[in-house]
Amino acid sequence: MPTFVDGPVRVSVPATSANLGPGYDTLGLALSLRDELEAEVLPDGLVVDVAGAGADAVPRDESHLVVRSMRAAFALMGEQPPGLRLSCRNVIPHARGLGSSSAAIVAGVVLARALVAGGQLLASDDSLFELAADLEGHPDNVAPAFYGGFVISGREDGRWYAVRAGVDPRVTAVVYVPPTGVETVVARGLLPGSVPHADAAANSGRAALLVAALTGQPEHLLAATRDWLHQDQREPAMPETLALVRRLRSHGVPAVVSGAGPTVLAFGTTNTAALTQRCPDGWACHDLAIEPSGAVLLT
Repeated sequence: MPTFVDGPVRVSVPATSANLGPGYDTLGLALSLRDELEAEVLPDGLVVDVAGAGADAVPRDESHLVVRSMRAAFALMGEQPPGLRLSCRNVIPHARGLGSSSAAIVAGVVLARALVAGGQLLASDDSLFELAADLEGHPDNVAPAFYGGFVISGREDGRWYAVRAGVDPRVTAVVYVPPTGVETVVARGLLPGSVPHADAAANSGRAALLVAALTGQPEHLLAATRDWLHQDQREPAMPETLALVRRLRSHGVPAVVSGAGPTVLAFGTTNTAALTQRCPDGWACHDLAIEPSGAVLLT
């Protein structure tokens, strides 16, 4: 039966951008925008404190996503603590396509393992990643949130997999975050049940090209980020997002919808300052690096 550590543990988890154009539910990047969370075991009860992004909307009880993820990880390790205190300092915008729910899930499972003495022996990295992907339902955001960097992920023989690939050091990113969000379930609901074979083939080719572009040939990023499967189909829920993507691409900027949107992600290699100057009124723009580290325990 596991025992729990004394005192609090803290974790930092990055924002993520998934799909990256043609890599639907498969490709994801960690970005240098991070939430920080702290948790400790209490004699009884549950205390949840949230500040920053989403603070006015998330619950403070057992339904909080981080708490639910912690409970799932504790169950994996065989014991629930008598009480919990959780403190969240959120920077990642909610409902914007930057992986806030994946960050919460990954933070929860990592915090839970850190609170159990010998947790690394009871729950490996692979088992925690699989649990996080099960909780999210798809791996493209949780994989880079957990492992960092650029990750290709999916499901094979009933199990989730994640494979990291290096990112060319010249590649940076700018995110354009609109003032209002779109729930992932709404964005996914706009996708058709089937697509033409030609579109699927075109997307497969661009996804393969995107791996080559990100890992060493960024001059191909514009062509590599072309998508046929999901971006245009989501336009009814985010018309300003798709208008910005098209405007940037018409100027040669490799721009895509970040995850399910409505944030726009633009890849840069040199003059990213010029990209942030194109920020629409009322939007928030951030010049970010590709974050090499995923969830990190803080001392």
